[in-house]
Amino acid sequence: MKASTGVSDLSLYKRRVRWNAEPGANGAGGRKTGRKGADLMLEVPVGTVALDHDGAVIADLDHAGARAVLAQGGSGGRGNVHFKSSTRHAPDYAEPGIKGEELAITLDLKLIAEIGLVGPPNAGKSSLLSALTAARPKIADYPFTTLNPELGVAESRGGRIVMADIPGLIEGASRGVGLGLRFLRHVERTKALVYVIDGTSPDPWKDLAMVQEEVARFSSDLALRPYVVAINKVDLEPVRKLRARSRRKGPIHFVSALSGEGLPQLMDAIVTTLAGAPEPRPQGPARAIKLPVAGTRSGVAVERLAWGFMVRGERVERLVERTDMESEGSLARFQTELDRLGVNAALEAAGVQPGDTVRIAEVEFEYQP
Repeated sequence: MKASTGVSDLSLYKRRVRWNAEPGANGAGGRKTGRKGADLMLEVPVGTVALDHDGAVIADLDHAGARAVLAQGGSGGRGNVHFKSSTRHAPDYAEPGIKGEELAITLDLKLIAEIGLVGPPNAGKSSLLSALTAARPKIADYPFTTLNPELGVAESRGGRIVMADIPGLIEGASRGVGLGLRFLRHVERTKALVYVIDGTSPDPWKDLAMVQEEVARFSSDLALRPYVVAINKVDLEPVRKLRARSRRKGPIHFVSALSGEGLPQLMDAIVTTLAGAPEPRPQGPARAIKLPVAGTRSGVAVERLAWGFMVRGERVERLVERTDMESEGSLARFQTELDRLGVNAALEAAGVQPGDTVRIAEVEFEYQP
């Protein structure tokens, strides 16, 4: 998988959910090795996170050109010439290859922005983004005008700043109420937050506390990010009165996205806040995908169950996978390898009796000494 600036969304992977790399080819006579299969490279937007079925991060492609191997191809087996001996000049068996990995993953796209604008619905985040940047989001006077995050680039004395307008948060957003979880994940990468509050609300300070609480419930790390508070709509009389009465200290700015009042001061505060903001912590190390390596030692475990005996162990399971059960010569070699790996000794120590069922991987046998 590769992060590309030429891809803007994950819609391709909603239309097609199964992807297969090209398989390799079989070997041939004259000691010819089979051709290797080609890699399959999937392009995704920058900011895509690949998760396994347990939600663990496999890869976080957070910059253009970032690559990750999500599933390894298999490895080829050895041809019959590798099993020649002084007593067996033409072995009738070869070693099958190991299949490649198959897994189900979830792709999650998180915007790459330095500043996240968060607040209740209809607080004026889209208007503020439009006023501070060249972005032109949909703006209207009703809640949830913005259903998808919008990005904008602001020019400032500190250089270009990428801002994201995160759709409105309501109480319970951190628990998935409304579209909260869908929205909140997009601010995980931001270095700093701007809490945008509607100054005409019956209680703007309660709205601010609610939004900050939802952010904290979603991520305690996110709640600790540096922030600035923008009380919007100061061009309206109720907000002017609120500013005159307010004795609150801290990073609070009364602004008007419509008239532009207070925006230069807000932009200066954003630049200053961003300059002192630490880099967001990564989600965690990517999961390492390792194929079995020839020659590695792995113990054999035998479990006695109601129906028989289950044998587990990396090497013995790989032996089963690489044995041609239809070949008499291959089966003879299989028995020798079981002895060499200590499987028979482990079974006898566990109390196996002639005729008992023994399962290794997906294959069942009848035990005979």
